[in-house]
Amino acid sequence: MATLADVLRRFAAAYLATHSLSTHQAKAWRAITACRTAALGGQHLACDTCGHRHWQYHSCRNRHCPTCGSRAKETWLQARLAEVLPVPYTHLVLTLPHRLNGLYYAHPRWVIDTLFACTGQTLAEFAANPTWLGIAGGTPAFTLVLHTWNQELATHLHVHAVMACGVLGPDNQWHVPRRQADYLFPTPALSRVFRGKFMAALAAAHQEGTLERDPQGHAEAWRARRQQLYRHDWVVYAKTPLGGPAQVLEYLSRYTHRTAISNERIRSLGAETVTFRARANDQGGKRLVTLPGVEFVRRFMGHVLPTGIKRIRHFGVVASACKGVKLAAARLALQMPAVSPRAHECAQEFMARVARIDVLRCPCCQIGRLCVIAVRPGQARLPGPLRMPSARSRGPP
Repeated sequence: MATLADVLRRFAAAYLATHSLSTHQAKAWRAITACRTAALGGQHLACDTCGHRHWQYHSCRNRHCPTCGSRAKETWLQARLAEVLPVPYTHLVLTLPHRLNGLYYAHPRWVIDTLFACTGQTLAEFAANPTWLGIAGGTPAFTLVLHTWNQELATHLHVHAVMACGVLGPDNQWHVPRRQADYLFPTPALSRVFRGKFMAALAAAHQEGTLERDPQGHAEAWRARRQQLYRHDWVVYAKTPLGGPAQVLEYLSRYTHRTAISNERIRSLGAETVTFRARANDQGGKRLVTLPGVEFVRRFMGHVLPTGIKRIRHFGVVASACKGVKLAAARLALQMPAVSPRAHECAQEFMARVARIDVLRCPCCQIGRLCVIAVRPGQARLPGPLRMPSARSRGPP
């Protein structure tokens, strides 16, 4: 089955003939195509029983690599175990209109940071309003996860918010929603406040000259876009409320380390096209989408984030700055037991638990143990996209 790395290798020449790569895009391209190949080095393993031998190459651990996402997700979830509260959670999605895509291409860092800031401020203000949670000045607990794509890899800027139903009050007690246990805020009101905050930030940045590359920065285009953005409510919706901690963690795992496209979704790789699976409806139906290879690569590279941008951010009770105090207060208010120290797993134990396999068991005889008989160092500098080895030449010379 074809992988994303295979797609990048096949269409590298055609894509680079008409497109350039930014520094962060080139870094991601090199990492994805080198992942688990001899370019990154590895170990030569041999079975002590049947004599079977194979090379095991290192992973790139780039956050845009679909091959590495699963292990990173499990590690992240392990660290979140102590932060999930025994209360219902709800899932909100806040989306920027496509009219802002041009601004995102010119100023991705500003758009992403402003999207996070306005979403966080909106949810925090609603949580502190006694109308919804019965107490003024409450501190919520929520995590935001950025996605920039839709099922066809087109640009679709939105954040997923997973939020505890309730707040930690100034009295250090946990307060539940006034209407019902798993209902937080009306989405039409959230939409209007979210839009107002983003538009105010956009106007301030425009006045200060921060967005010098804004394609709609000239007066007439600016007014036209502003009118268009105010003409409709922005898309904010709440998905099915979530249950207890186990369900919340399982649900979070679908979004936290998801890449724009997984290897499993790529169905076939032709001479000039790529066919991949996409969601057809909300009932789980699937459809096939076929794109020219160069267009597929262009869409994917558009979702490679600039270096330093965090896709996952925590707010309120679980924010890094105050988590040590407020999370402990929330746990005490909810009469949760103290967090018992967790032993640090070694790599083999972690892999065995997550993948349900013994990574040192021989894959051939299923009896013997694998031992390292040789080590191959990785290359000091990975070659450029046009010089990456093909999938058939991954082994050592």
